[in-house]
Amino acid sequence: MANDQSVDALIKTIRIPPRPSMLADVQAELSSREPDPRRLAATISHDVSLSASLLKLTNSSFFGLRLKASSVDHAVQLLGMQQCGLLMTGIIARQSIQIENVSLIKFWDFSSKRAQAMSYLAGCMRVCPVDLAHTFGLFCDIGIPILMERFPDYQQTLELAYQQLEHKFTFIEQEKHHTSHTSIGALMARTWGLPEEVCSAILLHHDYAVLQDTATSERVRALVALSLVAEYAIHKYHGQETLAEWEKGGQQALDFLGLASDELEDRLEELHELFNHVH
Repeated sequence: MANDQSVDALIKTIRIPPRPSMLADVQAELSSREPDPRRLAATISHDVSLSASLLKLTNSSFFGLRLKASSVDHAVQLLGMQQCGLLMTGIIARQSIQIENVSLIKFWDFSSKRAQAMSYLAGCMRVCPVDLAHTFGLFCDIGIPILMERFPDYQQTLELAYQQLEHKFTFIEQEKHHTSHTSIGALMARTWGLPEEVCSAILLHHDYAVLQDTATSERVRALVALSLVAEYAIHKYHGQETLAEWEKGGQQALDFLGLASDELEDRLEELHELFNHVH
């Protein structure tokens, strides 16, 4: 095992993307004493490509709005400030995190589905706020592309970890790289000013024992449980029946959420219906 100093030195070589100024501005407006939709729209409009992405998403079939947004102002009116803030966070993350010669299309597609599924489940089951579930769903695995950029062989580590039934997912990462996507992801979430519960859940989301640990915040445990159900639903949607992580933590997640197996089947059907509308 490498000693602590060399591990610290290694972690310093991992590039955590700084928080983009646009995200800081959007967060500042949303958390101000009197958030103003016009100020938020003006902030977003400063960036042409972000504005275009927001309009494209607002007018997509997922929202199924009767009216089409004709401007950023109009989009903020139609969706509300909170929803616009969530969409902007996702768009900004996509633009900020890119790796040379590696396509992250599948990564972002999976992350978007998980965010949509988690916010849907949170809304139905009322175990945590919908916006918290959405943010966590989007950023849950954000450490993965960061580690891909740093370690050329990280893709192989991932494949090993995904098949691992015996050890924790992060055990394999620690063994190979002396760090994990959960600790790097939590570090980035803090740097980007995401809610503390999201940062904690990112750190703990492969540690299923936490679901029974009453010392851990209820919301953090809800995020971990919901993400596991959401990921299971995505795997089944893509025709993959087995998921090692579900084998390791699925039952604890269902117990925490109070979901019986027939209720789970109903939820999975609802989520598959939702995924048919997500583009």
